Amino acid sequence: MNAKNRVSTPITHIVLVAWALLATVPLLWTLISAFKTNRQLFANPWQLPSTWHVDNFVRAWTKAQIGDFFVNTIIVVFGSLVLTMLLGSMVSYVLARFTFPGSRIIYYLFVAGLAFPVVLALVPLFFVAKSMGLIGSYHGMILIYTAYALPFTVFFLTSFFRTLPTAVAEAAIIDGCSQEGLFFRVMLPMAKPALLSVGIFNFLGMWNQYLLPVALNTDRDHYVLSQGLASLAAQQGYESDWSALFAGLVIAAVPIIGLYLALQKRIQAGLSVGLLK
Repeated sequence: MNAKNRVSTPITHIVLVAWALLATVPLLWTLISAFKTNRQLFANPWQLPSTWHVDNFVRAWTKAQIGDFFVNTIIVVFGSLVLTMLLGSMVSYVLARFTFPGSRIIYYLFVAGLAFPVVLALVPLFFVAKSMGLIGSYHGMILIYTAYALPFTVFFLTSFFRTLPTAVAEAAIIDGCSQEGLFFRVMLPMAKPALLSVGIFNFLGMWNQYLLPVALNTDRDHYVLSQGLASLAAQQGYESDWSALFAGLVIAAVPIIGLYLALQKRIQAGLSVGLLK
């Protein structure tokens, strides 16, 4: 090991440890605070609770309506994810495997969507969604989430579909397989690694989405978790139920953390797929 490596290795370890602390300490503090009373929160924020109050989660789920927001989020995210993966895979397959006039323009339009800030589109998107009756509804949020996630999905999957062997597709066509059967029965199973990877990334982005629902989902009965938590945080100045707020934050974070722990190898492999393909 040369002198340069001997110097860079400790520095790298220090940076990684600092990054790990920045990521884990707030999570641990939030988890501990979710089991405290309001008095314990302000008396000593870093001390472990003398009594672990599980009722904070019950109160957050029912009184603070986190349960309703959680169900709304599942409906919107699941519907958006299914629609995004279906449409995105079909568009990507066509752009990757067929050449027709305007195909490159269509592809570059999707790529341009990645660079377009969503903040700039909120006002015109609001008026378009309002004129179509999509404001404050499940189907409206599903369509908007899908449109927001399609550029990344198409960009990711198009590159992957281009790498799939054409010999398998040609053999299926010779055996009498239709284009629909070729896509659903042959190409999609072969693209399973990329589909899983981009599906995970889309799920994370949709679950944590804040700007779109705040601007376009004005009906409280259809609030998603990000809106519900923001509303709950705003109410604490009057109700002072901070323990319920921390419990709601934990409830919102559990699916994301659980997904990462269960599929961390797949997420890391997805990053490699995106870079190599």
